[in-house]
Amino acid sequence: MMAWGNAAGKSCGGRQKRSNILMRQVSALSIAVAVGFSALPDVSMAQAFRFTDVRVEGNQRIQASTIVAFTGLERGQAISGGQLNAANQRILDSGVFESVEIVPNGNTLVIKVVEFPTINRIGFEGNRRVKDDVLTEAIESAPRRVFNPTIAERDANQIAEIYSAQGRLASRVTPRIIRRDNNRVDLIFEIAEGDTTEVERVSFVGNRAYSDRRLRRVLETKQAGLLRDFINKDTLIQDRIDFDRQLLSDFYLSRGYVDFRVNSANAELTEERDGVFLVVDVTEGQQFSFGEITLSSELAEIDPDLYESVLRIKPGMTYSPNVVDNAVTALERLGVREGVDFLRVEPRLTRNDRDLSIDVEFALVRGPRIFVERIDIEGNATTLDRVIRQRFRTVEGDPFNPREIRESAERIRALGFFSDAAVNVRDGSSENQVIVDVDVEEQPTGSLNLGGSFSAEDGFGVAIGLSEDNFLGRGQRLSLNVATTQENERYTIGFTEPLLLGRDLRFDLNLGLLNSDSSFSEFDTERVFFSPALTFSTGENTRLQLRYSWEDDEMISRGNNSAGDPLAGPVILSEIAQGSQSTSSVGFTYTYDSRLNQLDPTRSFLFEIGADYAGLGGDTEYLKTNARFVAQRQVFNEEVTLRATVEAGAFMFQGNGNSRTIDRFVLGPDLLRGFDPGGIGPRDQSTVGSTTFNDFLGGNYFAVARFDAEFPLGLPDELGIRGGLFYDVGTLFGLDNVDTAGANVVGGGNSLRHVVGFSVLWTTGIGPLRFNFSRPLSSEDFDIERNFDLTLQARF
Repeated sequence: MMAWGNAAGKSCGGRQKRSNILMRQVSALSIAVAVGFSALPDVSMAQAFRFTDVRVEGNQRIQASTIVAFTGLERGQAISGGQLNAANQRILDSGVFESVEIVPNGNTLVIKVVEFPTINRIGFEGNRRVKDDVLTEAIESAPRRVFNPTIAERDANQIAEIYSAQGRLASRVTPRIIRRDNNRVDLIFEIAEGDTTEVERVSFVGNRAYSDRRLRRVLETKQAGLLRDFINKDTLIQDRIDFDRQLLSDFYLSRGYVDFRVNSANAELTEERDGVFLVVDVTEGQQFSFGEITLSSELAEIDPDLYESVLRIKPGMTYSPNVVDNAVTALERLGVREGVDFLRVEPRLTRNDRDLSIDVEFALVRGPRIFVERIDIEGNATTLDRVIRQRFRTVEGDPFNPREIRESAERIRALGFFSDAAVNVRDGSSENQVIVDVDVEEQPTGSLNLGGSFSAEDGFGVAIGLSEDNFLGRGQRLSLNVATTQENERYTIGFTEPLLLGRDLRFDLNLGLLNSDSSFSEFDTERVFFSPALTFSTGENTRLQLRYSWEDDEMISRGNNSAGDPLAGPVILSEIAQGSQSTSSVGFTYTYDSRLNQLDPTRSFLFEIGADYAGLGGDTEYLKTNARFVAQRQVFNEEVTLRATVEAGAFMFQGNGNSRTIDRFVLGPDLLRGFDPGGIGPRDQSTVGSTTFNDFLGGNYFAVARFDAEFPLGLPDELGIRGGLFYDVGTLFGLDNVDTAGANVVGGGNSLRHVVGFSVLWTTGIGPLRFNFSRPLSSEDFDIERNFDLTLQARF
């Protein structure tokens, strides 16, 4: 019993203890609720308050009547506490008051306000990369306006976005205020720009057909490299990444991967938080090719055989949407030439998963009878309307073709005159008419270029160029260039009218002065030239240039050496003796370039043939012809580039006198590697006095074949270094109509020179550098070899 009683006592004691705790909790809760209600504004306690008078306190700029109007309350009306709270909020929502308090006092409603200060001035501190005027245009706050903390914070975020677009993700912007008298403040944005966030590495997940290295070459975003200060493409910028996603899609689609998609592109910060690893997750899918290609027509006046003849698609070719679009464009253009109005070409695709092919039926149908009522152009303050209208093949009153309007928009953007160009279509004045709106935003089109160069032939040089791509708003290009090197000076003026008389007819005019004292020749040259040319399209992939050229040039002697012997042999001296010679010639160049309408992005072909006839006045008469063929293909998942180039030329002098070295062909390392400029071909090895010469004389005929293979070296991609192997074979021969009296001329035969070598190709911010290391396998004793060559430009 005792044990039970003790247990019962303990139980009662426990219940009593828990009861006391519960009472203390209830009391504490009651006190908290009471304190909470007591902390609310007095207006919340007002019940059915009526006021007949209003008194406003604390206002300096805002009139009392305006503040009363903000409340929305009327005198004599019964007002509840909730209505007073709503009136308080309405005053705050006006955005001009820092704090508001409404206090009922008898029959008077007292409104106490503290106004936001006025902005005296706005300043930026810590910004070096972005100018003040750019930041000022980006923010809402402005001097003499009411300061609003919310707007200031929004402005700070906007400034941070500007820096983020430049890849400075670590930038910080803090708005500060400095109080002045008369309720004014200075608004200062303190900016910590931070460093750019560079992309340390770009990797891919899910790619099987193409390696990471090949896909990196597609992207605009590059990995951080040695020359990142020049390239500026290894900075993490979201807009660039979005553009890269589209580039990847275009790359795969053009190679037949119709199911390709970019699943994600995630940037992961490094441990130091000064760089990111960009990981792109892709799904390639299967590669498709073209299956059956057919053409059908719903229009009786169309000859299907004629339209089938313009199709260049063959079964078995790798499928590409670009190829289909080009075929549709070609068919619709043929319809325009044949006078078929409202022709529409509908490509109907049938997917065959069994053999991974896509059948394409080009259906020729009649489109809706809609006409272009007019074309409205806005935003072009400098560029003339006709410059933009010339990019349309459609004019007012023509049948409306949506594809042609889209292509016109692309041609307008390709001008480079506008930072933004939007082309939209809206309903016209009737159901069968539309209006085309063109809204452009112009950008600067002039440029001043300062640069340097180096070549083994001319040494180091400086170039200054001044150009305007939209001269007087007419879409014409005007340029002035001055290039000086250790051995050459060149001054040129160029003018281009891309659409002469509103047609696809380009007019070029070039004139200039060239002085040369090359160390590879025994004479100096001075040349003045004037050359207009017309270039126009003759087909989808072909162009023809017609040109006229007038030039006056002279070979200038360098005098004698210390022994009194001339510095040049008899042949060169006889050519120098001819003095200044003027040449008036006409010529043409016909070009076929598969890249203009590329069916296979891994293959390219270029063929050029040209001729110039001199004899329309002037002092010389000759016919000079040349031809060039280039074929390029990318193999091994486009990692390796194979290129074959064949060039040849013939010079036939027809005048009464003798030809000169500067008229004939002279081969340099750009045509045949492994030799100096003028290093092969006929030479004058005469001896005069104590001097034996080795003057190059050029040749009447040449033929060269070059074979290149370019491939990765396994080095980090950010270095931009690739390797190459090459084999060149060529000859330069023939020396007709030359005064060789008293001279010892050698090398007139057509013996072939064979050269092998390897190259290091380095893609830098100043251009592609190519280091050629060569070794001639077959040459003549009088040839001048060159085992190393550096160039700054790439061909084809």
